[in-house]
Amino acid sequence: MTKLTLISTAVLSALCSYSTLAATVNGKVVDDKNQPIKNATVHLHGKTQSVQTNLKGEFSIDVDAKSQLHISKDNYVDSRIAVNDSSNNVTVSLVPTSVETVVVYASALHKNSLEMISPVSVLSGDELKNKSQATLGETLKSLPGVNASYFGPVSSSPIIRGLDGPRVKITSNGLDASDASRVGPDHATSSDSLAAEQIEVLRGPSTLLYGSGAIGGVVNVVDNRIPTSALTELSGAAEYSHDTVSNSNTVAAKLETGNNGFNFHFDGTKRSGDDYETPTFSVEDDDGDIETLNSVENTFIDSETFNFGTSYVGEHLTVGFSYGSIDTEYGIPGHEHDHEHEEEEEDHDDEDHDEEDHDDEDHDEEEEESVYAHLEQDRYQALLSYSLHNNWIESINLRLGYTDYSHSEIEDGAIGTTFTNETTEARLNIEHKLADWHGMIGYHYSDSDYDAIGEEAFTPASVTTSHALYLLEERDFSDVTVELGARIEDYQIDSDVTEYEHSHDDEEDHDEHEEAVAYNESFTNVSASIGAIWNYTPGQSFSASLSHSERAPLSAELLSNGIHIATGVYELGLGYHIEDNEIHFEPEDIKQEKSTNFDISFRRFTGDFGYTVNFFYNDIKNFYYQENTGLMYDEEDGLESAEEAHDDAIAVYQFNSKDAQLYGFEFDAHYKVNNDATIKVFGDSTRAKLKDDNGNLPRIPSNKLGSELQYDLGDLRFTLTGTHYFEQTDITEYETSTKSYTLFDASANYQLDLGGIDTQIYLNIDNLTDELGFVHSSFIKDIAPLPGRNLRLGVRGYF
Repeated sequence: MTKLTLISTAVLSALCSYSTLAATVNGKVVDDKNQPIKNATVHLHGKTQSVQTNLKGEFSIDVDAKSQLHISKDNYVDSRIAVNDSSNNVTVSLVPTSVETVVVYASALHKNSLEMISPVSVLSGDELKNKSQATLGETLKSLPGVNASYFGPVSSSPIIRGLDGPRVKITSNGLDASDASRVGPDHATSSDSLAAEQIEVLRGPSTLLYGSGAIGGVVNVVDNRIPTSALTELSGAAEYSHDTVSNSNTVAAKLETGNNGFNFHFDGTKRSGDDYETPTFSVEDDDGDIETLNSVENTFIDSETFNFGTSYVGEHLTVGFSYGSIDTEYGIPGHEHDHEHEEEEEDHDDEDHDEEDHDDEDHDEEEEESVYAHLEQDRYQALLSYSLHNNWIESINLRLGYTDYSHSEIEDGAIGTTFTNETTEARLNIEHKLADWHGMIGYHYSDSDYDAIGEEAFTPASVTTSHALYLLEERDFSDVTVELGARIEDYQIDSDVTEYEHSHDDEEDHDEHEEAVAYNESFTNVSASIGAIWNYTPGQSFSASLSHSERAPLSAELLSNGIHIATGVYELGLGYHIEDNEIHFEPEDIKQEKSTNFDISFRRFTGDFGYTVNFFYNDIKNFYYQENTGLMYDEEDGLESAEEAHDDAIAVYQFNSKDAQLYGFEFDAHYKVNNDATIKVFGDSTRAKLKDDNGNLPRIPSNKLGSELQYDLGDLRFTLTGTHYFEQTDITEYETSTKSYTLFDASANYQLDLGGIDTQIYLNIDNLTDELGFVHSSFIKDIAPLPGRNLRLGVRGYF
């Protein structure tokens, strides 16, 4: 017992012992011309402590016996310096940068955007507010390497380097958004860009921290709903904007306050809009007649969000909790059923439909006309963080999340299908420093209970559970920083699969041919990466990374068996086999996707001229994709050959796996003409094809090339942007090519002070020339072109 007590005491002492705050370090922050920099942030690495420099650039901060200070300031390159209890009169020189530097929370190691080895883009501040749209896809699509799936403006998810859906993880403060947007393109993401502090896009595999669902990249929405720094006064913001293209109105507000380490946060948004207008285009109806349209029916939106958070921030301990609620109704374009309602068709022809307000009475009328979605979500998050004064353990961070999500599709006033997803998630990170290595070891748990009830429930209910351990380490070698990482993940799917057999000899009900099969499968996903960044001269760097990532199939990819109205086809998962026009559940030899990705980047971020250029190559074994079987499906007769199929039969697509490769580049360059004018040029190109037969992968976004001019005239900023989307002819045999188009956007932003309130009045004109554009990556591109000319007038204020 004595020995055990001694051992326990030694272990506890090693973990929790700390040197008291031994000294106060005084210093000064200056620029490259030795001029003081005021309001620079000096942060004690691994702790919650931070101070601001005064007018003379001076600061004073309490430190441990051995610590690291992180000094940052907008428009300057961050600096990190080592200090100890004998350090004093420290002088830190910051180098000006031509691009904005912000800390990337998704990096987990407090890296800023210029220190990242993996390519990253961050939207924050006024740029984020000006580009914010109803969906993440539309908000981010102008970034190099990023496009949108575009199922209308109310349901549009990000595509990163040609990969989307289950290969792009969407997170909120590092935890999964836990909606159903990865299952179908008509399911809107639940993440709200209006209340975000910043949105981070990590290109390339990010599976080490975020799991196999991030084999293509991560979009992380960062908010301050759990304040992690002490607030001392009441602050807030409010915004109102109006869009003419859909007669939509948006109101957003935020309030924050705190005292003695206790903090409170509130934010809410409300957005409502009608069907959006387009340039004139033509579509072919079911009878083969050509119809001319100048709007897209059933694209209204009515959304409300509410979020509340509170926290306590002490010298070592931070603990917090938040609750968020989303209630959204939105139309689903092209989501029609084969029901003949003559009165509804007459209502659809009503030219005054676009002018209707979506109050309760109007929604009753809308319910009788077409299908719309009702999305509800309750999300709870908790944070527990403890910073140790310890030589090798810097901090312990625990994040917990629970999400209750439902997406109901409503037809004729009644719920047709409901998709639900209850997710519980936990992420434990221990940040440490061992010798010259700085890193993180972590554990990640996720449990997702998915269900679909109704006539369009093409994927059975399933429970997906994963446990993962990961390790991320970095070390500086003079001007080179090396990063190593590894993750092992246990991934398990449980489901009861119902198999239908169709009889062609009698008229018996399908129910007599059902067979329930219990399905349970587990996978072990292993990921690893190595990368380095070389700052070969001040303000310029080169980085390279090599990663291996593994991904198990989602339940939708594995178990789908039914009509997916959004895509207009009958979908079959990997686990099924077709024999003699009968569908059999035979989930044998299901192999994981295995991706080997190579990235190199060149960056210049000082002086008047700067750029970021990324090249990537992604080799994926067993790539999951949908392939046309050549068969048709009819509700009465089941599977039929295309020659024998009835007129109302639909094509049958099945998930298959073949080796694929994706490669391309993206770039973003800027030149500061003078203190008032800046020119930017950006673009991207992605090529995606199967390796065996050299065929193309479906719905790969068009290449784009754009430029932007910013001009400041006192408190007034003008911006003009032009983006050309090239023709897409690298298509599959069941796709059609997409013509090129060019979009011009203009904006004016005026800042003024109204009684102590920092106010901005802005006018954005999107699609200035009213160009007709079709998005190649959209499942409904032919019936849902991009919106026409739109004037957005808004005002926002900060206090």
